[in-house]
Amino acid sequence: MTERVIDTTTVNLPLQETTSTPDNLQMAAYLAQPQNLGTYPGIVLLQEIFGVNDHIRDVTERIAKLGYVAIAPALFQRQAPGYEAGYTPEDIETGRGYAMQTKASELLSDIQLAINYLKSLPKVKPDAFGCIGFCFGGHVAYLAATLPDIQATASFYGAGITTRTPGGGEPTVTRTKDIPGTIYTFFGREDASIPQEQVNQIEAELEKYNISHRVFRYDGSEHGFFCDRRASYNPKAASDAWEQVQKLFASVLAV
Repeated sequence: MTERVIDTTTVNLPLQETTSTPDNLQMAAYLAQPQNLGTYPGIVLLQEIFGVNDHIRDVTERIAKLGYVAIAPALFQRQAPGYEAGYTPEDIETGRGYAMQTKASELLSDIQLAINYLKSLPKVKPDAFGCIGFCFGGHVAYLAATLPDIQATASFYGAGITTRTPGGGEPTVTRTKDIPGTIYTFFGREDASIPQEQVNQIEAELEKYNISHRVFRYDGSEHGFFCDRRASYNPKAASDAWEQVQKLFASVLAV
């Protein structure tokens, strides 16, 4: 597939005010879109606990080069505006702290805000949207898959899907029945954060409710295997997963 020339920018979207949202706070979001004329499906990219950093911006651009308008909202904007980090133990601790402060209702509202912004762009098809998320964003992508606008979801190693939901309440896996589209999930068999029993539980729920899905398990792969900035990067698994993501988006969103 020929890569498209793209434009990138950062946009600011007004957040819906809640008890945990400072007045007039805006959510920063990294936007990448093809330069060529035409209309394209929209993809929302959901960050790891490290914010919208170099890796997330790079993946956003990779998606846009394939022929999508991609946006990566800053999911920690309420907790830490402008936050982005590397992958040190200190960064992990800080990022986990911010993730623990998020709420499912606010995350879904923020993702819908990003979708609505995409709908306002002349290059975005009005009825073709997907999402992809990694780590913390992989869990959030499972949540986002329940939104009516989302037709295709790629969820990478989202920890805690079977045990909790952001902000408290029933585990996110209990929302499986509400997924209207297709979801692909990606896990490493050596992921210390996600026991294989939990992966099996996710797959069982997807099958129980007859959700269009595929579950990918990669031998010898740990948490974060897709990120080439992390020590756990597994090029073989990452390459195969990326091919599967492209097939998912192309088939469901009809690029």
